[in-house]
Amino acid sequence: MWISVAIICVALVVFILKYVFSNPGPNPFETDTREPLKKMVYDKKEKNKVLKQGFVASKVPDNLDAIIIGSGIGGLGLAVLLAKVGKKVLVLEQHDRAGGCCHTFTEKGFEFDVGIHYIGDLLDHKPFRCMLDQMTNGQLQWEPLENPFDHVVLGPPENRRRYPIYSGRTRFPEELKKCFPGEEKAIDEYLKLAKKAGRGIWLLAVLKLCPVPLAKFLVYSGLAKHLSFFFKMAPRSLTEVVNELTENKDLRAVFTYIFGTYGNMPKDASFSMHSLLVTHYLNGAWYPKGGASEIAYHMIPIIEKAGGAVLVRAPVNRILFNDAKEAYGVSVMKGQEEVHIHAPMVISNAGIFNTYQKLLPKELQAMPEIQKQLSMMKNGEGGLSVFLGLTGTKEELGLKADNYWIFTENNFDELVENYMNGKREESAKKVPLLFVASPSAKDPTWEERSPGKSTLSLVSFANYEWFEEWKDGKVTNRGADYKELKQAFIDSILEVVMDVFPKITRDKIEYIDAGTPITNTHYIGAPKGEIYGADHGVARFSPELSATVRPQTPLKNLYLTGQDLFLCGFAGALAGALTCGSVILNRNLHLDAIALAKKTKFMNSKLKGE
Repeated sequence: MWISVAIICVALVVFILKYVFSNPGPNPFETDTREPLKKMVYDKKEKNKVLKQGFVASKVPDNLDAIIIGSGIGGLGLAVLLAKVGKKVLVLEQHDRAGGCCHTFTEKGFEFDVGIHYIGDLLDHKPFRCMLDQMTNGQLQWEPLENPFDHVVLGPPENRRRYPIYSGRTRFPEELKKCFPGEEKAIDEYLKLAKKAGRGIWLLAVLKLCPVPLAKFLVYSGLAKHLSFFFKMAPRSLTEVVNELTENKDLRAVFTYIFGTYGNMPKDASFSMHSLLVTHYLNGAWYPKGGASEIAYHMIPIIEKAGGAVLVRAPVNRILFNDAKEAYGVSVMKGQEEVHIHAPMVISNAGIFNTYQKLLPKELQAMPEIQKQLSMMKNGEGGLSVFLGLTGTKEELGLKADNYWIFTENNFDELVENYMNGKREESAKKVPLLFVASPSAKDPTWEERSPGKSTLSLVSFANYEWFEEWKDGKVTNRGADYKELKQAFIDSILEVVMDVFPKITRDKIEYIDAGTPITNTHYIGAPKGEIYGADHGVARFSPELSATVRPQTPLKNLYLTGQDLFLCGFAGALAGALTCGSVILNRNLHLDAIALAKKTKFMNSKLKGE
């Protein structure tokens, strides 16, 4: 028996070494492409020449190597990786500007971001930072947030408790212990579990990259849970784990507050998913200098240099297949006409539901393999955003480069469940969770670009069904009832904001509007208004699902990238791009990013030594 076990283990190691760690394909990170910093471009017309290149058939390059549907970071990031090894890629975006959730928009002179509020893990020597530097040729700059970078605010106005969240591997627990004396053991154990689970994420990539038989063996033998603490903790809910650590309800709330960054109530959230967020911000939080549009602005020229293009106002209405069920291109709607574009591979960053339910012919949608993947996932919760344009500088308004997570009380599960299950008119009056951030206060170029003005981005959740009846209306004029419902949410949210930020008064508000789940459907193509793609609850992190939803779809030449492939958020969607790129290029790009970081760290220390 033991001989058999030993043989299986040796075979397993050989398989993993051969298929996951061998790198025969081209390496996008082989050459250091960083260039000296160029002067930042503030002129919107100049930037729009890059970000808003409208689709016409004559702009489509000849002899394409790939077509990517969707210009979110999972699509753009993959296009850059392919471009860096000489591939000619066309990225098609249905919106009027590139970037997906990384885009910005301007109203009445105020620029707002829609999805990039803060990013972690960007220390100079970290793989994530080194990779982003290469993917923007060193032109994308990051500004650190304040420390504390987050503030957790609990309770009603008459009993508000505020808990600052600091970055720093020692400072994070030290400051928490000051807030919660006597809870030192719980805090240490929480951080220990989060770090250990976070380190086990490597197996998620392995399950998506190794051959299917090996992936199935790892899953159905139970080895996945033994090899990775991430998968061991994945079926345990955040509430379950945290409640075992402490009886202190405020500390439980502080342990779980960041659930809003993936959209599941703590009782439905996987502790492993949560652990990734905790560890992501341990070393600090950053914001893109010049705003979120800088990300796409510095990626697109790399795609173009290789002969590719990023074209907007290019809604793909279907993927083209031959009789052998092989993808060979896409159809784009130009007015009332279809324009067919051909390429040897099609990669979708449009999300698993859009890809399988809207872009495939009915007979291919019905394939058992497609239906299995769809049955394993569900839509995430709809997002609700409020945008405030304010008169006054950050100093005058009491704004800093940090974030506030404001909750009506510390019983998150009960609060959110009652809110999401309530009638819309009632729920609009008592939004239980609010994320508040000031993009203008985080961006050091803001004062130069928009002197005397400031912005606030407010984010929460809302049921798609509350707004669904207006989904087919004109986006700028959906009717009086819709406006009235939106206004009810705005009014109750504004009341909270003005209480927590007393220097913000109604006379300071120059612009205010809200984006509902159906707004998200229109602008970012989210089928149910979700901002984090497919649901990130406990079921999402089963080894079986992780091994089943892979870059290769059941249809030849059709691939998936982005957050539905890997994880939500900026870092998760980029991990999806790396994973898809690894399959296409026959090379483990995750390992290449780690090797790049080691090389960069060595070169930096060598330069300092000299």
